[in-house]
Amino acid sequence: MDSITYQYLTFETLLPHPSQLLPTGADESRAPVPTDLAQYASPLTWSRVRKHTIIALSCLCSTVVCYAAGAYDAALESFTTQWDVTRTVVTLGITTFTVGFGIAPMILAPFSELNGRKPVFVVTGIIFFVAQLGCALTTSFPGLLVARLFVGIGGSSFSSTIGGVIGDIYARQERNTPMALFTGSALFGTGLGPLVSGFVAQRADWRWVFWVQVVTCGVSILLVILLFDETRGSVILSRKARALNTWYELREKAGLVDVGIPLDETGSVHGTLRIRWKVQSDELRTSLAQVLGISLYRPFQLLVTEPVVFLFSLWAAFSWAVLYLTFSIVPLVFTTNHHFNLEQNGAVFAAMCTGSLIATVIGCFQDNILAACYRRVPSTPEGRLYPSSVQSALLPIALFWFAGTLAPSVHWTLPTLAIGCATMGLFSIYLAVFNYLTDTYGPYASSALAAQSFCRNMFAGTFPLFAEAMFRRLTFAGASSLLGGISLLLTMVPWALIFYGPK
Repeated sequence: MDSITYQYLTFETLLPHPSQLLPTGADESRAPVPTDLAQYASPLTWSRVRKHTIIALSCLCSTVVCYAAGAYDAALESFTTQWDVTRTVVTLGITTFTVGFGIAPMILAPFSELNGRKPVFVVTGIIFFVAQLGCALTTSFPGLLVARLFVGIGGSSFSSTIGGVIGDIYARQERNTPMALFTGSALFGTGLGPLVSGFVAQRADWRWVFWVQVVTCGVSILLVILLFDETRGSVILSRKARALNTWYELREKAGLVDVGIPLDETGSVHGTLRIRWKVQSDELRTSLAQVLGISLYRPFQLLVTEPVVFLFSLWAAFSWAVLYLTFSIVPLVFTTNHHFNLEQNGAVFAAMCTGSLIATVIGCFQDNILAACYRRVPSTPEGRLYPSSVQSALLPIALFWFAGTLAPSVHWTLPTLAIGCATMGLFSIYLAVFNYLTDTYGPYASSALAAQSFCRNMFAGTFPLFAEAMFRRLTFAGASSLLGGISLLLTMVPWALIFYGPK
């Protein structure tokens, strides 16, 4: 029998046709049915319905995860009463969540690139669900902190890896709208958490804040298991190669040992060989230990040596810290100035949900706006920054607006509207950071994104710890103005990159 010839398989490879349809031996089994290769098509060629289903599931999971970030704050007073700890200590539940949320992607992102997105989503989704169950059932405050750490670890993949999913199924010029929807879902969920949990905590025991999440987490993870398809192209291609090779082996057992090989670009068959397929990405893989070593080292290397990554990480980190700051500041400000109760404080976050929806609509059409202004969408990574260079100014404007309306004599709607305006600015920053780093760093994009994700979540987790003390010592208006001034300086980042990014 002739030796086996190995060929590299791609999604564009012209597959050979068998030159012999029936077994040669009279007592041999019938020829096996050809493998159905439709399930192994390139994700870039999937139907719109299939892609929309993936994006809808991704946005749903992103909303549920970000809901968990803000929902915790509604139960703070109950925690302080039950376990006799200070409000600052109780806030550690937000910190442990962000620690897990920031560190886990450095391991999960490369693992998903090696083994596929869906296995990571399923495993971490189960961890997320079990950890939420632990929050609802815990009888000690240390137990709550540990459970919140695993809530962050389990939920992190639905934030860090969804960008990779979008890159898997959409070409570069098509990514803006799904990325805008993903960003909007994250911010919407962040506002929805304290909004809904404020009503729950006002009317029921604090454990119901987590029981609601147990139900929503369970439903979303079940939908992922049932409806989410693998999107990682290299993983799908490896499965296709294994399926074809299995079919060839079954044919050989049936006495069919020759398969026609197309030896020219037209696919014409000029010879027969025993073949097997292999995938180049499988040969380039290193061990998981080596991948994890690189994934833990490279983000910090980029953070220290690449000014672009450092500046973007600083910009995103401060902005995300301001977002998490609202969990502590809204109850403090509106209770002090307007005598709001827990339910009313939660209702203020409806402004964040509304702002995220408006920003999402604008974000979905920003490519069309750019095309109208420039007659085409700029093809360089810096072209992604034009909308954010303008829209990101909404964040410092909103912070100064918030500072100017923090007097008891000012109606509560004015600072509430400022929160909605700040959310729109945050949206543009998050969208710009992700799009620009993805376009600029190519194969190293996941490392660059992991660096900014780490900084973003570490800042976000520490700011609430000193937020109340800062606002009381500097006064409400003074602290908000300080944040506005820092934010105003950081809005120079996209302008600097527009002019000097390529250099």
